[in-house]
Amino acid sequence: MKNVSTLKINSDKCVGCGRCIEVCPHKVFSLNDGKIKLINKDGCMECGACVKNCAFDVIEVKSGVGCARAVIKGWFLGTEPTCDCSGDNSSSCC
Repeated sequence: MKNVSTLKINSDKCVGCGRCIEVCPHKVFSLNDGKIKLINKDGCMECGACVKNCAFDVIEVKSGVGCARAVIKGWFLGTEPTCDCSGDNSSSCC
């Protein structure tokens, strides 16, 4: 889904350890000039693995909310996932 991820980075704090790259299941990061860069923000499923493994507070993501939650809820309930926070389905948005 496009432009819905809560993922944010502060590259200035990055020390280039690459741990976020190792744990990200969707390869949303790359390492350029010793700092992480977002290369596929829309691929982020907001699992939080990158945040939990970053010792330098470089990454922020609201895991368990947003589209990842909406997709999983849709699978369980057999409904279409939605990240639209404007309607009655606000329980599955960020």
